[in-house]
Amino acid sequence: MKPNNIMVTRSSMPDMEEYVEEIRELWESHWLTNMGVKHRKLQEMLLEYLEADHVELFTNGHMALELTLQSMNLQGEVITTPFTFASTTHAIVRNGLEPVFCDINPVDFTIDVSKIEELVTDRTSAIVPVHIYGNICNIEEIERIADKYGLKVIYDAAHAFGEKYKGKGIGTFGDASCFSFHATKVFNTIEGGAVCFRDKDFGRILSGLKNFGIKGPEEVDGVGANAKMNEFCAAMGICNLRHIDGEIAKRGEIVGKYQELLGDLEGIQLSMVQKDVQTNYSYFPVVIDEKLFGCSRNEVFAELGKSGIMARKYFYPLTNTFGCFHGKYNPDQTPNALHISKRVITLPLYADLPLEDVERICGIIRKNYRK
Repeated sequence: MKPNNIMVTRSSMPDMEEYVEEIRELWESHWLTNMGVKHRKLQEMLLEYLEADHVELFTNGHMALELTLQSMNLQGEVITTPFTFASTTHAIVRNGLEPVFCDINPVDFTIDVSKIEELVTDRTSAIVPVHIYGNICNIEEIERIADKYGLKVIYDAAHAFGEKYKGKGIGTFGDASCFSFHATKVFNTIEGGAVCFRDKDFGRILSGLKNFGIKGPEEVDGVGANAKMNEFCAAMGICNLRHIDGEIAKRGEIVGKYQELLGDLEGIQLSMVQKDVQTNYSYFPVVIDEKLFGCSRNEVFAELGKSGIMARKYFYPLTNTFGCFHGKYNPDQTPNALHISKRVITLPLYADLPLEDVERICGIIRKNYRK
């Protein structure tokens, strides 16, 4: 990429001196992984920040979700959405479970709760809803359905770090909430993830599975994986968590500028903050109606690219259209998701994105309006 390209996102990082100071003691202890002092410190900080009962750290968000599903010993079918990153669907499939795809609502792009019950069968064991772009699912209705049918609820909360719904930390809902701390997320540990949960017994199983299923020095009672967060990643998380509120505030200013500069254009659906949600401004998606706007999503994407602006068709394609599932699922059964996936584009958004760059991005979009 050219140096002056504007990427769709960019990692937040502390001052180098702050990070170097945080990792200095690792050269003294030589304890680099296996739940060391940095791991424990970050865990404690996240417990407080996320207002969770329990938090387990992972090497990445995908393993957090995959091992959470394994820990629950689920069978049969899991209701989820295809409008998500590959990880959500793959974590289900890699556990020998069958994803059953529910459509999304076209307003906030979360799972359409009015369509969940008709998908429940005697083989359904769980629901995996996705908080998307920082938009929160209809938690009350999902809880009602899960209670009615005795289903587990595991939230893919990769986009929802630090958010609150009706004053409660988003990780306190469902049986578990899984977060990604990938470098591109609002909060990053370079690479990492976490699971918030309430049940201590579940937590013990989950903790064991991330460490090969090892229960003790001479006992292995589960077929696990190696999904432990190392000390360097944990140290980055410690540093970044100190600054997270300021980073989110900066993102909010950028979102406000996008809304100001694009809000009067017909044919563009902008992402708006939901009622009762303290958002993290994780992404800024826009949905382009070609007939009203005057050109397609793909044309806008190409024009931005010509100017070195690396927007993203996020999420496209839908997971139920992936080549690895060829012929297995029918995307026409999730028409809203299919429609949005062909029209959505996420614009650059990160804490240190200059407002003049936002103005340049919006200028290009406006130039193509009814071109």
